[in-house]
Amino acid sequence: MKDIENNDDLYRLVDEFYKKLLSDSSISYIFTDVVKLNLEEHLPILVTFWSQSLFNTGGYFNNLTQIHLDISKKEYLTPELFKIWLYHFNTTVNELFTGSNAEKIKTQALNIATVLEIKTRQEKK
Repeated sequence: MKDIENNDDLYRLVDEFYKKLLSDSSISYIFTDVVKLNLEEHLPILVTFWSQSLFNTGGYFNNLTQIHLDISKKEYLTPELFKIWLYHFNTTVNELFTGSNAEKIKTQALNIATVLEIKTRQEKK
């Protein structure tokens, strides 16, 4: 296995990751019923986000926190949902890649999930 090296690798990662999310009924409803996600439109945005995060390429201008707070107002994003998300993310990375960037992206995903979970919990109070 190789490390995550470019946007093609990131596209493969997020595509496989979302296949896992969408096939898991404990979380898929967030994407299908609450957000009504158009995956074809969303994948390039995710690649841009992770490319900026991993390779410092820039280009992602959305407010990640506010997007998730808005979703959580429609359907509370529980700590369990963040655990499921992180589990599928880490599993996908581990199945496809190995190396420093693979480890870095898993750490970044943990940081993001932790911050978003805290923020959504605070917002719910």
